[in-house]
Amino acid sequence: MTDDDGREQRDPAPAVTRSIRLLGLLAEAGAPRTLTELAGGLGLAKSSTANLCLALEGGGMIERVAHGYRLGLRTAELGGAFAAQFNQIREFYAVCETSPVLASELVQVAMLDGVDALYLARHEGSRTMRLGTPLGSRLPAALSATGRALLMTMTDAEVERMLGADVAFPALTERSAAGLPALLAALDAARARGWAIDGEESFRGIIGVAVPLDGWAPADPQLALGVAIPVADAGYERIERVGRALQEAAKALTNPFSAAARA
Repeated sequence: MTDDDGREQRDPAPAVTRSIRLLGLLAEAGAPRTLTELAGGLGLAKSSTANLCLALEGGGMIERVAHGYRLGLRTAELGGAFAAQFNQIREFYAVCETSPVLASELVQVAMLDGVDALYLARHEGSRTMRLGTPLGSRLPAALSATGRALLMTMTDAEVERMLGADVAFPALTERSAAGLPALLAALDAARARGWAIDGEESFRGIIGVAVPLDGWAPADPQLALGVAIPVADAGYERIERVGRALQEAAKALTNPFSAAARA
C-alpha cells in the first residue's frame, strides 16, 4: 500500500484487511468457496487462510458447509442494522403498504456507492412475480433506474467528473447506454418528467422506474426509490402511475424540517 507520494505505508491491521478481503471474495462469488480457492484469491498460505476462516467462523461472519465456506448469518444482521440506521428505511415498508399503487409493486431502496447503485431494502408487494435486485447487490448507476434517480440530482458536470467523459458502460443488455452522452440525455429527460427510467438497460425484460429521496438527516446519504415492472406490463399509463406514486412516497419519507430549511 502506498500514499499519494508513492511511499510505502504499513498496513496497521493486516489480519483485519485480509479478513475484509476474504468476506469480499465470498460476497462476489455468491456460492461457497473452498479453503484452497480462498487462499488463492488472497495470495496467502492455506494455513494463514484457515486461521482467518476460524476467527470469522467463530464470529458468525462465515460458516462452513459441505463445499467450503460461505457468508454467515452475522453479515445479514449487520446489513440489516446498517439499513435500519436511516429513518426512511424504517418507515419505507409502511409507506409502501398504505399506497394504493405501491402496495402491489416490488419497490426497492438504493444508495450510491462509488459508481454503483447499492440495494438496501425491498418491499415485495402482492404480485406473484418476483423481480428486482437482491439486497446487498449492486448495478451500474448509469444503467439502473435507481442509479439514474441518484444521478439526476447532480448537474451534468458533476456526473461527468464522477464517471469520466470517455467512460464506457458495460453492455448488460443490447439496450444498455454505451457512454456519457446517452446517459446525460436520459438524466435530462428524467429531471423533466420527475422520475428516472431504465428501459431494459440493466435486465432484459424489466423496466425500472425510480425517484430520488433526500436523506432524513444532514449526514444521511441520498437514497432512491425504484419499482421493477415486467416489460409486457409496462405501458405508459402504468409507468406514469408508478412514477407519481413513487413521488408521493418520497414526499412522505422526506423530513419536513429539512424540506422547510431548503425552501
